[in-house]
Amino acid sequence: MRIGFGNDLHRLEDGEKLILGGIEISFKTGSVGHSDGDALLHAVTDAVLGALALGDIGTHFPDHDDRWKDSDSSIFLAEAARLAREMGFEIVNVDSTISIERPKLRPYIDEMRANVADALGVEIESVNVKAKTGEGLGEIGNGLAVKAEAVVLLDSKSD
Repeated sequence: MRIGFGNDLHRLEDGEKLILGGIEISFKTGSVGHSDGDALLHAVTDAVLGALALGDIGTHFPDHDDRWKDSDSSIFLAEAARLAREMGFEIVNVDSTISIERPKLRPYIDEMRANVADALGVEIESVNVKAKTGEGLGEIGNGLAVKAEAVVLLDSKSD
C-alpha cells in the first residue's frame, strides 16, 4: 500500500472563473492559474503522483507549457490514475478538504465527488470531499485564496 498527500493554493481574483472539483461555480471571484485553477483536482492529482513517487503536477504538466493553458484539470487527474494503474496500483480511496471562505460549497459536494471518482475510475463511495472556511482569518478567511488538500491510498493489484 502507498499513501500520497497533495495540496494546492490559488489566489482568488475578480473576473476569474471559480472551478472546483470540475464544477464551474458562479461567484464574483475565481482562481488564478495556468490551467483552469481547480485546486481540488490539483491536490488530488498531486496526492496520486506523490503516492507513486513520480513528483508533482508541475513535473508532468508544467505551467510554462502552453499545451496546458486553460486546460480542464480532470485531464491531469485521469493521467495520474492511468499512471497508477500502469504501475500496478489501484486507488482505494481519496479524502480531501477544500478551504474557501465563500461561496458555501455544500450544494456542489456530491457532484465534485462524482467528478473526482470519474476521473480516477473509481466508485463515488471511494471519494470524500469536505469544505471548510477560514473563519475570517488569513488569506482563506479574507477571501483572497482557495486551498485544497487531499490524501490518497493506493494498493498493489497483485495483493
